[in-house]
Amino acid sequence: MDRRMFVLAVGLALVTLPRESGAQSAQKLYRIAFIEAGSASANQHFLDVFDSGLRDLGYIDGKNVIVDTQWAEGQAEGFRRALRELIKLRPDVIVVSSTVGAVEAQRATTSIPIVFIGVSDPVDSGLVKSLAQPGGNLTGLSRDAGEGLVGKTVQLLTEIAPGATRMAILYASGTNGERVIQAQKAAHAFALTPLPIEVHERDGFPDAFAAMRKQGANALFVTTDPLTLATRSTIVRLAAGNRIPAVYEFGEFARAGGLIAYASSVSDQFRRAAIYIDKILKGAKPADLPIEQPTKCCCVQMR
Repeated sequence: MDRRMFVLAVGLALVTLPRESGAQSAQKLYRIAFIEAGSASANQHFLDVFDSGLRDLGYIDGKNVIVDTQWAEGQAEGFRRALRELIKLRPDVIVVSSTVGAVEAQRATTSIPIVFIGVSDPVDSGLVKSLAQPGGNLTGLSRDAGEGLVGKTVQLLTEIAPGATRMAILYASGTNGERVIQAQKAAHAFALTPLPIEVHERDGFPDAFAAMRKQGANALFVTTDPLTLATRSTIVRLAAGNRIPAVYEFGEFARAGGLIAYASSVSDQFRRAAIYIDKILKGAKPADLPIEQPTKCCCVQMR
């Protein structure tokens, strides 16, 4: 090789090597679609906890991950709107809270990995094939262990209202059918007459409580769904105003002034959802990631 050819070869190497090195060290920017069941004004703390969980695993919003956030405002249509908008951004994974949200996400895509949070009975809801082997593009965290938790919650209600005989079961239209059945079974087990009370819209709660009075309800079990959660302050106020002892299966109701709640920590589930995301971004398939169930629940009483 003559001198000119050698200099040319060295020059090409100097130009090429840094470029290859830079390409190898470039960090992938992942995109996460985050849809929360409520509103930013009421549930911003869930997003904050989620972001904290991501940071603990090295994912920094704006640096190596982009978190696109939408709020469903307690409505199924809110989830559908959010999913339409976020799927257009081609996210690497979708994070969604509540059973209603998970069902809507399942309908919206069969290819994008979905991590759900705070879902009731994911098998009975048709979201996964089994807790150990979800089998599709969904996995995540269930907020309870089914009928046992409902039974314990109703038991607490009988302890704080020992003279109760007729238990209203408040739930949103189109949601929690299995939950209502579980609550009815638990009511019968504790010699209570169950009174299912369905609400169709955000402004329907005063009429719901009027129906409870008309039917002679002297105790109340409130199911958790996007609508009841988004209007928890209204429900708590109406229960107190109507002097109906009420129990809730979500700690946020107690924090809003409700009498008592028996629930797992949903905030912790938002943090732990980051673990699922980390595994999926590193190549794991939702179908192979078992559903996590809470190992313990706690009684939350704020007053």
